[in-house]
Amino acid sequence: MRDRLGRAPDGPLRVVHRGPHSIYLDLDGWCLGVVDAVAAQVPCALRTTSLAGVPGDRADLRGGVLHLDGIPVTVGRMVHVGVPALTASAGSPAPAQDPGSWVARLVGAGDGLTPYGDDVLCGWIAIHRAAGVATPVEDAAVRALLHRTTLLSATLLDCAMHGEVLPEFAAWVAALGTPTERAASVALEAIGHTSGRGMLEGARQALTTLDTAVAA
Repeated sequence: MRDRLGRAPDGPLRVVHRGPHSIYLDLDGWCLGVVDAVAAQVPCALRTTSLAGVPGDRADLRGGVLHLDGIPVTVGRMVHVGVPALTASAGSPAPAQDPGSWVARLVGAGDGLTPYGDDVLCGWIAIHRAAGVATPVEDAAVRALLHRTTLLSATLLDCAMHGEVLPEFAAWVAALGTPTERAASVALEAIGHTSGRGMLEGARQALTTLDTAVAA
């Protein structure tokens, strides 16, 4: 996020969505979030303890620093958002049934800022990244259809293709095969209205097609 902000041109940023605990902005065709401690900690966001008193009506980028309503939002520390590694004994995913049509049925399918179909794809893709398994056909199909979904969801799909995930998803992957797996799945399912449930569904689908050994 820090590097992306540093590369982006100075100027105003369009506010895509404003909620009580999150602000999403259009950063040169990529969705930049600013989220507080209550909001989902998406991998494309800057994190802060509270957004109380910040209307989020105006956003500007100046010298690589985001300003919300004139208030600079500086990067104080870096947060790791990568999915934990799984040990995969298979070098490639099981062939999907016509990847193009399979992906097309999911991209943009559903309501809200992150349609359910996109959440399923995010989970499916992220598990393959965790297993170190490339999915070039599916990735290309997703990228070709990103215009069909919201800017935030398109950005989160791009994050998944780079192995970047929510902390609850990372915790669930790390807990696979351990006594804490059930608790981690409950925490993941609680994200958003259906987002966590969608990611979990996609991840479990991926695990059934990958010959993956999960160490306890």
